[in-house]
Amino acid sequence: MAPGKSRPIATPIHNLRPARETCEECHWPEKFYDRKYVVRKHYIADEENSEWDIHLLMKTSPQYRALGLQEGIHWHINSNVKINYATVNSKRDTIVWVKYTNLKTGEELVFSDDSIPVTQKQLDTLQIRTIDCLDCHNRPSHKFESPIVFFDDAMTAGRLPQDLPDLKIAAMDILDEDYPTMDSAFKAIETGINEYYEFMYEEIYDTNKAAIENAISVIEHDYQQNVFPYMKTKWNTHLNHLGHLESNGCYRCHNDRFKSQNGKKISRECTLCHYIKAQGPPDNKEYANGKVALEFVHPVDIKGKWKRIFCSECHDNLYE
Repeated sequence: MAPGKSRPIATPIHNLRPARETCEECHWPEKFYDRKYVVRKHYIADEENSEWDIHLLMKTSPQYRALGLQEGIHWHINSNVKINYATVNSKRDTIVWVKYTNLKTGEELVFSDDSIPVTQKQLDTLQIRTIDCLDCHNRPSHKFESPIVFFDDAMTAGRLPQDLPDLKIAAMDILDEDYPTMDSAFKAIETGINEYYEFMYEEIYDTNKAAIENAISVIEHDYQQNVFPYMKTKWNTHLNHLGHLESNGCYRCHNDRFKSQNGKKISRECTLCHYIKAQGPPDNKEYANGKVALEFVHPVDIKGKWKRIFCSECHDNLYE
């Protein structure tokens, strides 16, 4: 099939002009100074659709703008630094070699991952790419949100009722499936949610049918905005590398496995990119004062598993 007719459309596009010639004509790296405070509301798949909030101070830059791009997330595009990497596939999701060059001092460091060894002969056959905006912001538009995300956003906005018990459980169980057409997806959503409440909550099904029908309508609408069966396109056909929840994103390099010959490593430390300033249910949040960051607490007790594996190993499924 010709590239223009492929379903889904293959990404990334490999013949784009570099971001320094496009994105950075307006989004100047020199101006990426201020840090950003982000608040996210999540809902657990339990009977109460329990809310769990997290407040993040995103370290897009140093603490003080006068320091420029000495540290922080946007350090990668510091004009005094060049980061090259090699990947073994066209998706650029498995990185095997990283090179850091300080353009002011000439210092060079090469990092390799012993779990994915690559010889110099093999490296010579791979494309070496200079990191730019699109290596992290690979989906700046045409966002395809996962069901977890569009469900949580709808509940946060009040479009879905939090007091309808088990709503997230019922929805995620249905949305975990692939459907060949939009009509079949809508039929599954309508039938599945109605049958769930008729069986599990007969009284609510009989007395609060309007709330159930509204929830079905909202879920169908948001599904239609994010999943495109004809094009075989949805959130996990075009993974978003901005972060590390549903794809390995940052962890493609920041995984503690990449080491240089002098023993330096590309750290997985959370506080490189953000500080957790508050987390927990709305009526019992834990807060951090000043420069202190909280250690992440998973809203469901998974026995510290989040410290040993990547988030996407669980979150590429739909349940939280």
